[in-house]
Amino acid sequence: MKNLKYIYAFIFTVALTGCSDFLDQVPDTRVDLTTTEHARQLMNTAYPTYNYGWACEIMSDNIIDNNSPDENGVRFNLSSYDIGDEEMYRWEQNRSNSGLDSPSMIWQGYYLSIANANATLELLNRLKANQGGILDETQSAIRGEALLLRAYAHFTLATGFCEPYRGPELGRLQPGIPYITEPETTVKPHYDRSNLTETFAKIEADLEAGIPLINNSIYEVPKYHFNKAAAHAFAARFYLTCRNYPAVIRHADEAFGGADVDAEPFMSQIWSAPLYSPIDYSYFNQSISNPRNFMLMATYSMAMRRLAGYRFALNRDAQTATLNTPGPTWDHRKFMYLGNSGKPFYQNVCFSRGQYFSGRSEYGYFWPGNVCEHFEYSNKVSGIGYAHVTRSEFTAEETLLCRAEAKLFTGDIKGAVEDLGKWERPHRNNVFQLSSKTSYYLDWSEANIRRFYTQKVGVEGSTLIDGIVREFHIDEVFPCEYTLTDNMKPILNCIQHFRRIEFVHTGMRWFDIKRYGFEIDHKYGKDDILHLDVLDPRKAMQIPPEVVSAGLIPNEHTKAVFSQNDPSTLITIDRQ
Repeated sequence: MKNLKYIYAFIFTVALTGCSDFLDQVPDTRVDLTTTEHARQLMNTAYPTYNYGWACEIMSDNIIDNNSPDENGVRFNLSSYDIGDEEMYRWEQNRSNSGLDSPSMIWQGYYLSIANANATLELLNRLKANQGGILDETQSAIRGEALLLRAYAHFTLATGFCEPYRGPELGRLQPGIPYITEPETTVKPHYDRSNLTETFAKIEADLEAGIPLINNSIYEVPKYHFNKAAAHAFAARFYLTCRNYPAVIRHADEAFGGADVDAEPFMSQIWSAPLYSPIDYSYFNQSISNPRNFMLMATYSMAMRRLAGYRFALNRDAQTATLNTPGPTWDHRKFMYLGNSGKPFYQNVCFSRGQYFSGRSEYGYFWPGNVCEHFEYSNKVSGIGYAHVTRSEFTAEETLLCRAEAKLFTGDIKGAVEDLGKWERPHRNNVFQLSSKTSYYLDWSEANIRRFYTQKVGVEGSTLIDGIVREFHIDEVFPCEYTLTDNMKPILNCIQHFRRIEFVHTGMRWFDIKRYGFEIDHKYGKDDILHLDVLDPRKAMQIPPEVVSAGLIPNEHTKAVFSQNDPSTLITIDRQ
């Protein structure tokens, strides 16, 4: 018994020693972030990988319901890709899909991006404290990138999940989104939405603080990051939403390298390359060597699958206003064809992304050039993996059209027309640009713009501009010192028309619908016509249900109507 007592004491001592050794070990495999290289790698993971394109596109006037009757009463009985598409098309909360291309995934993905940007900034603050309050050149550039990415992610969420921004005064009456500037350190923290004016002020602060710090030399491939051109292109997009037109012009000039730099060579020259398949067009459009691309983003998306032969597609009226559309210089009769229904349509010579028909083309088209899917197999035997779509998130074309609009509103109509010409001329370089057919085009001029966008529908020589020319309510949405006059409307219609063509399938059309105040209709099913008016609250994508369940206030289903005589007077109308 005495010997056993000593044995037990020995075992107990060994056990305590083992326990002490175990407690001395790191309890998990997390990396302690302590270096500049860690900050760089963390920043590389901060870019959003989920795509807002389809969720915004299906709510816009670029998509129709094939199950609704056409002008001849013809309708199909097609299934939706998923039920969530039906909810989004009706401008309802998406409760049926929380996967790829859904509002839930957009919300989650962009706030994850914000979290990683904040973690990067926190690490840089620690490095700065250990270095006597100074960041070196590389660290400062990483900080600028993190600030810009945080601003961009919040801006995308705000323009998607909030009503259209109405300016500093009216914006105080509009719910914003939580603006997160610190890493989460507690379980289920509470966040307030504040108001949209405060949200936009914080976006602007991060944007202006980040731009001067950007340094392209720290990147191996600058176009996968917020390089200088992309930073200024983002600023041009932001200030266009804010109707700060001088700032738009200033940043657009910087994106191209200066006010004296010709922007025309930056435009896409897709028809000058030997391209033979959809994947060729995709690689050309999304190439880092293509001057049109300011910043590329790799995302997960099934948008291309949703567009090919399902219930919702770019077809009929949406098709004739985008793909098969006339225009100010290509509305000559030589561009007109008769469709199967006998109705004339125009082969759009400006869409330069590679047009391909799906196997069931009567249900709509798709363009692999800007939504082409690159599938990554995780298991080839099982045929499973990940669907990728690379977004050209900031491009020379968008930046140029932003500048044209800003010039128009600041009184430089000649400059706006010149910028629109820089977009239009390179888009002629396609199959129609043959030596024997150069006369098909009309001259690019302000007179031809005004002629086209003011002509009467149905008269001799009409080019069927219904669906192209729109009624603007931009001053009602965002009252400011820059007002839209009748003299400006044909030029602005040209700008929105070119933007619509340029942004097909990217989701950007939805943001234009909101800020221009367009009213749109969606034919749904056999009999329903759904209408979205100027200040309709459904223009704010509803907060995902799981986020509302966690405590965030949802968007109200009410309509805010402001007196035209007294913008401070608010009347609230309940919407059932």
